[in-house]
Amino acid sequence: MTPHRHSRSPVFAQNIWGILFILPAIGLLLIFNIYPLLRALYLSFHTWSLAGKPAWVGLANYVRMFTQDQQFTQAMGVTIRYSLGVNPVLWVSGLSLALLMNRDLKGRSIFRTIYFIPTVVSWVVVSIVWYSILHPSFGINAMIMRVLFNAQGIPFLTHQAYALPMIIALSVWKSMGYQMVIFLAGLQAIPGVFYEAAAIDGANRWQQFIHITLPLLAPTILFVMVTSIIGSFQVFTPIQILTLGGPAGATRVLPYLIYQNAFLFLKMGYASAMSVVLFMILMTLTLIQVRVFRMGEIG
Repeated sequence: MTPHRHSRSPVFAQNIWGILFILPAIGLLLIFNIYPLLRALYLSFHTWSLAGKPAWVGLANYVRMFTQDQQFTQAMGVTIRYSLGVNPVLWVSGLSLALLMNRDLKGRSIFRTIYFIPTVVSWVVVSIVWYSILHPSFGINAMIMRVLFNAQGIPFLTHQAYALPMIIALSVWKSMGYQMVIFLAGLQAIPGVFYEAAAIDGANRWQQFIHITLPLLAPTILFVMVTSIIGSFQVFTPIQILTLGGPAGATRVLPYLIYQNAFLFLKMGYASAMSVVLFMILMTLTLIQVRVFRMGEIG
């Protein structure tokens, strides 16, 4: 019995040290992730204006949200349109660039850097740069229109037909390099012997892409899809800097509506209810994607 007990003690000590080392990370997770989530869930059943104590209202915030608040309905529609406009373009362009950058081309590293630069620049800087380009009065857009056509600048940020497409274009340009790098990492992890064997069997590039690249790239595709959809449902900074949710709510996505209710109208309980709904939507979409990919792997 004694030797057996002594043989287990080093393993037990290692476990203790491992737990001690991860305690700071667990503490940060509890403080900055788990607690805010539980606090938002708690506040969603209350009304609170940051003054005094929260007052219990039960499901009133949720009932109002889904039956009375037209801004919520509009914001949800704008968020869905934004996500549908951004994500498919990101997936196709990111994978296409990755396939191109994975080939033996001259200056490949330079092009990789150029495509990736917008990713490392902050959203604030990128949004300000685009604001200086698109503004219809003093932007580069206005200068070009005056010089070439003696006309006013195109109202890219102030017209309902243009505002959301411009935000979508900015988001695609900003995030495309990141998607490229993730896809490129997945492509480089695929063993080259598969392509060599397929080429010997007479498979062309398209057949190799369909039967080798896509199946082996499935985990990477799942990661890209999940993270990009979550990111598209959390967009905020370009809306805040470029349009403030306008014109007439055309770019007011759900995160911006949550911000308005929480910090401009001081309706913390109502904003928390919206946050909970947003969390449930993202969790549901993520679970659906994971389930679909698992079914594809089993099939």
